Order: sequence, then C-alpha cells, then structure tokens
Amino acid sequence: MRKLNNDYTELQKAYAPRPMKKMSSHPLFGYVIVSLILMAVQILFISGSGLIPLNVTQAIMQTMIYIVAGMGVGLLLFMAGLMSFATGAFIGLGTYLAAYILKSYMVPYIVILFFVLLVGVVAGVLVGFVSLRVKGMHLLIITLALATVMSTMYALPNDFTGGPSGISKVPFPELAMLFKTNRDTMYFVVLAVMFLLIVVTLNIINSPMGRAMLAMSSSESLAQAMGVKLLKYRVLAFVIATVYSLLAGVLYVSYMQSSIYATWSSSLAMNILIAACLGGTASPAGVMVGSFVVFTIDYAFLKNITFFQQYPQASLFFNGILIIIIIAKYPGGLIRFLGAVKNKVRSLFAKGRLYRYGPEE
Repeated sequence: MRKLNNDYTELQKAYAPRPMKKMSSHPLFGYVIVSLILMAVQILFISGSGLIPLNVTQAIMQTMIYIVAGMGVGLLLFMAGLMSFATGAFIGLGTYLAAYILKSYMVPYIVILFFVLLVGVVAGVLVGFVSLRVKGMHLLIITLALATVMSTMYALPNDFTGGPSGISKVPFPELAMLFKTNRDTMYFVVLAVMFLLIVVTLNIINSPMGRAMLAMSSSESLAQAMGVKLLKYRVLAFVIATVYSLLAGVLYVSYMQSSIYATWSSSLAMNILIAACLGGTASPAGVMVGSFVVFTIDYAFLKNITFFQQYPQASLFFNGILIIIIIAKYPGGLIRFLGAVKNKVRSLFAKGRLYRYGPEE
C-alpha cells in the first residue's frame, strides 16, 4: 500500500501542471498582461524617451474609457439581448455630474465615483422599466429619442453643462484627499478602474445572473418557463450598462478636464456599439479588441490624415466597412478571427513537428 501511495505521489508530481502553465490558464492572465503593457506605454511616455508620442497615449487613454462603457454595452447586447443608443448621452451625464462636483466641492474621488454610481442605478432602473413595454426596433427608437433629448438639454444655456460652449478647466481629482492627480497619473487611475470593472464583468458573466440574462436573450418565453424573472433581469441589464457609462464619463472629464455636448451624440453610441459587435462577445476581451481597433486607430492614426481631418464622420464609414468585412467572414467577431489564427498557427507547428520528427509511436 505504501508503494502504491508513493507511486501515486510520483505520478501527481510528474503530471502536475507547471506553474507558468497553471498561471496562464487563469481567466485574468491575459488581462493582466495587457494591463502591464498599457502601463509600460505610459511609463515610456512619462520618461521622455520619445518612443511613445502624445497622441498615442491620449488615444489609448480614451479607448480605455470607452472600454468601460463598452463592457456595459456588451453585457446588454450579448447577455440580455438588448440594445441602446443612449450610451453616449449617459457618458455625457457622467462628465457633467463629475465636473460639477469637482468644481464645487473638495471630496475624495471615491465619493464622486460612488455618487455617480447611485445616479446610474436610478437612471438604469427608469430606462429598464420603460424597456419592459417595448423590444427590438422600438426599443432602439426609444433610446435614440432619449439620447437626442439629453443631448439637446446639454446644449441649452445653463450653468450645469455650460450650454453650447460646454465646461472647461475642471480640476484634477484628489485621491482620498492625499494625492493630487494630473494628466499623467490619471492614466493609471483609469487603467486601475478599467481592470477592476473587467473583474466585475467576468464575475457577472459567470454568475447565476449572467446565465439568467443569457437565457432571456435566447428565448424570453423559455426563460420564463425556467423561472427567470424578465422584469428583474431586464432592469438589471440596463442598470449595469448605465452605471458603466456614467463611470466612463467620470473618468473622461477627470482626464480631459472638459466636456462639450457635441461629443455625446448618437455617433459615439454607434461607435461603442460597433466596437462591441466587432469584438463579438460579451467578455471584456471582445470589447477590448473591438475598442482598440475602432477608437485607437481613429484617434492615433486616422485623425492625423488630412482626409479624416476634413471629414470627421468618415471614420464611421471606415468602421462600418470594417465590421462588414469581419462579421461577414467571422460572425463571432474579431475574437473568433483571432481564435482561428491561433488554431492555424498551432496546426502549422504540429505539421512542422510531424515533418521533422515523424509520427509519434
């Protein structure tokens, strides 16, 4: 018996996964690597080496902000089967709320985030209840009308939004009233918030709530037969998406120090929706890939081209053509495309090994 136990222990040691392989299989491993790369990009920029230009760091910064909003859109679209064109308008609301607090009160940044989170919950509940009576195209029309109304209100002359000229000179926030941030350090704050929301999103997807939303997306009648409460999970889906959008607005104004109503149009909501569709999944990985393609390419490269400077809306045309090409070939989006490339590379390596060493005996 002792010999058998020893043999079993030896087998366990021999076939136990290696530490690196075990680490790489963790769901957060890829996100940690990406976060470290993004951190290194900003460190290189701050160091003044000249390897990373300013427009690239600004493009990555804005992309991370829109990834936050895009994760809410991804959950709403792929998990709950719902769509909204009000994402941009809610990001704008988050910017104005944060700007008002930062200009009027000296409070810790966490308090601002918590307050905006509460506002997002209330707004999400209201939109969620409205969505109960409509679905499909009618829901899109209602959210588009809501976005138009909100954008029009932002443009009206008032002290809260600054009217057509918007708001500017918003002070940088203080972290717990101990550390004053600036444009360089806000990059790391946004990165930390994005990573935290990635963890939250992954937990939502793998939770009973995520599975209930997925069932509702597949078939509402079947979900009801399984005991899924449509009222509860529809409202929850809109609450999550709205909270993410408002938090993205807080991060935006904390970095840009300004906000203008023209930014928060339905075009922004369309681009965020395109990024989520281009990624192809509800997971943060899909949203990240789609957002970097849609926003980083636009802000870091296309806006430096004369044609796109003269015709800013042409980027929508570029994104539309891109999503048609990718989704026509890979309905699962860029994540499915990258998975196919990965499998192809593995297949080539396997064929090369077979050619070199022959078949395994």
